[in-house]
Amino acid sequence: MRLIETTLGSLLEEKTSEFADKDFIIYSDRNLRFTYSQFNERVDQLAKGLMALGIKKDSHVGIWATNVPDWCTFMFATAKIGAVLVTVNTEYKLHELEYLVKQADLDTLCIIDSYKDSDYVQIVNELVPELKTCSRGELKSEKFPKLRNVVFIGQEKHRGMYNTQELLLLGSHTSDEGLRRAVDACNCQDVVNMQYTSGTTGFPKGVMLTHYNILNNGYNIGECQKFTDKDILCLAPPLFHCFGIVLGVMAVLTHGASMAIIETFDPLVVMASVQKEKCTALYGVPTMFIAELNHPMFDMFDFSSLRTGIMAGSPCPMETMKQVVDKMNMSEVTIAYGLTEASPVMTQTVTDDPLEKRVSTVGRELPGVEVKVLDHETGEECAIEVQGELCCRGYNIMKGYYKMPEATAACIDSGGWLHSGDLGIKDADGYFRVTGRIKDMIIRGGENIYPREIEEFLYTMPQIKDIQVAGVPDEKYGEQVGAFIVLHDGQALSQEDVRDFCRGQISRHKIPRHVFFVDGYPLTASGKIQKFKLGEIALEMIKEKG
Repeated sequence: MRLIETTLGSLLEEKTSEFADKDFIIYSDRNLRFTYSQFNERVDQLAKGLMALGIKKDSHVGIWATNVPDWCTFMFATAKIGAVLVTVNTEYKLHELEYLVKQADLDTLCIIDSYKDSDYVQIVNELVPELKTCSRGELKSEKFPKLRNVVFIGQEKHRGMYNTQELLLLGSHTSDEGLRRAVDACNCQDVVNMQYTSGTTGFPKGVMLTHYNILNNGYNIGECQKFTDKDILCLAPPLFHCFGIVLGVMAVLTHGASMAIIETFDPLVVMASVQKEKCTALYGVPTMFIAELNHPMFDMFDFSSLRTGIMAGSPCPMETMKQVVDKMNMSEVTIAYGLTEASPVMTQTVTDDPLEKRVSTVGRELPGVEVKVLDHETGEECAIEVQGELCCRGYNIMKGYYKMPEATAACIDSGGWLHSGDLGIKDADGYFRVTGRIKDMIIRGGENIYPREIEEFLYTMPQIKDIQVAGVPDEKYGEQVGAFIVLHDGQALSQEDVRDFCRGQISRHKIPRHVFFVDGYPLTASGKIQKFKLGEIALEMIKEKG
């Protein structure tokens, strides 16, 4: 296969010359639109403004924001300069932000005002008190000696910070020569983006991704959905995550398509955007699709324009997948699987795969990517239908973890294989199935139990809307099986009902010892369920029951 050997900035310019007057980015809820040429022009102005601040090739620029309209402007502006955009999880609090600003060696931090219960401006002022007394661009922070600028994404003025409008103005008074030199000096093998893993175990690690990594991955992801320049993607997942940047922005850019971006996930805004813009594709993690399908106003919206999309981020319940096909008209919906370190997609179903394969597997390897199931102990490749660790090799593998060579070596072996930490099998047709996570595995009295198997079985109970199975610490067995169940509205079940349903159907040691009825699950900001927290929650609930 022919791989794309250009940079984000150069490809944006190429697509702009081809699709100048076509919508690139749409915010349907406020009727805000940028054509390819309008967006590219704004990117250039911002890039020149950032260069006026002293940002140059290899500078690290952090962005701590929801999917606001200028998120993508900052991404492409830093890419044209040759700087590295470091994406910051929107759920971070003070302690986590402090760790990232230091570990990532941020030169500049770009922020919005707030998200949920976090006042970003207040948090940054608390972390960097010098902002209150310094002139913009002259920051000298005792705690963060490398941090020189804080930028506010928006119109408001804050002490010690530039805002977007001021940077655009600075850029408009700067010649294009420096920017053209910067764009020409970029190489597709340069790191363009750094994303921090969720940090569910240990300290978060900065995954270094190149132009080459994410452009090629995005292109192949779009190909799996048969994207063309006629497609309009409704993009709800967060941009700070690979789902937003690569599966979304890169797949759209490489195909000259359009995207309707959702600032913060709201099922009503998603459904209204799909109808208004006649979107052909929709993305989301399973919890997003479940929220849409179960919304009381679901039947009021027209989904007839939808054709394809991606469900990813966590295992997809088969029932949800079938409803998305039947009720949302997404007959060509695909499933993608991977991890940030793989840029992120390793395997994906395609639009003409049989539905059975699209609901029960995560597809086959993408072109240019090798995927194997390896025995966790011996490192040998497993036979067909034998469970092992899913590993991959190819153009999509990260450059490494920033300043963490040992962690990089533990993740990528001497043969260049990236170890996912996920368990899976390969079937006789070459399709992969994810069967669990090595660290999610429940070990009950020496018996290995894989949560996914129990979840899929219990999903067949009609009262159950969503379920997660996780290990609950136990003195006698080490761990017991815990089932955390969200019921459909108006439904009722008891612990014994669930256990009775299992008896005779699954092995006794797999029957949940603990059954909890919950309203939801602890999530990362990208919508992934934090299974490790469920065990802690279970202990609290057991204690409350006495």
